[in-house]
Amino acid sequence: MLKIGDFSKLARVSIRMLRHYDEIGLLRPVHIDAMTGYRYYAASQLITAGHITALREMGFGLAEISAFLNASDQPERQEELLLRRQKELEEEARQTAYRLTLLASALRRLGKEDTAMKYDVNVKTLPRRYAATVRMVIPSYAQEGILWNTLMSETAQMHLVYDNPCYCCAVFHDAEFREADVEVEVQQTLQGEYADTEHVRFRTLPEVTVATTMVHGPYTLMDEANAAVAAWVSENGYAFDGPMFNIYHVSPHETQNPEEYVTEICYPVRKA
Repeated sequence: MLKIGDFSKLARVSIRMLRHYDEIGLLRPVHIDAMTGYRYYAASQLITAGHITALREMGFGLAEISAFLNASDQPERQEELLLRRQKELEEEARQTAYRLTLLASALRRLGKEDTAMKYDVNVKTLPRRYAATVRMVIPSYAQEGILWNTLMSETAQMHLVYDNPCYCCAVFHDAEFREADVEVEVQQTLQGEYADTEHVRFRTLPEVTVATTMVHGPYTLMDEANAAVAAWVSENGYAFDGPMFNIYHVSPHETQNPEEYVTEICYPVRKA
């Protein structure tokens, strides 16, 4: 048996952490001296300690590590836990890459003269149009891709004929900004008629008059554009009249460079 100090050195785990592992039942010593309280470990437990360290480096929490170790006789359960963590890390990597791209964009803009973009606001009327639509409550605005993936997957075999121009839109139905559980609808305009699927509804959208402006670049520029539209609406005798929506002319579907995005923000309006 190994004293806790020797085990700590061999396992490369601090004594403080070994005591914590013991307290939560993750890695208990094989023997505790009743007189001295000294903890002793078996050499074979070095393998378990190594597994714990490796799993922590993968980002597993201690509760998840415990579940993994307890499933030592269930390789399919351990594989499930590893695959789930892999997906989580891939999503974190995607978000980190996107944030780095935004930072690079901000750095390029920093210090340049007249960095504020000028937004030309116009009023126009979108005619009646036929569209494939998916409307759901999703966890957050950033996860709008759930809706697009649903639309694409459920219509993949339907040989849709896209309208010309084809409007790819996202409509934000909540009456206020929400931190979570947001109601969003995506729309893609088409020619012809099609039968509904499980989540996709094909319908004719009504004519709508909107105050609109174009945003060239990352979605972080939306705040400036929204401010420009709000000021224009107030100054020109209009009032907001329905949920706003975005038309994606160039989106992440076409490019991974946010500098190349082209988004038309649209606010339904009426004369006040």
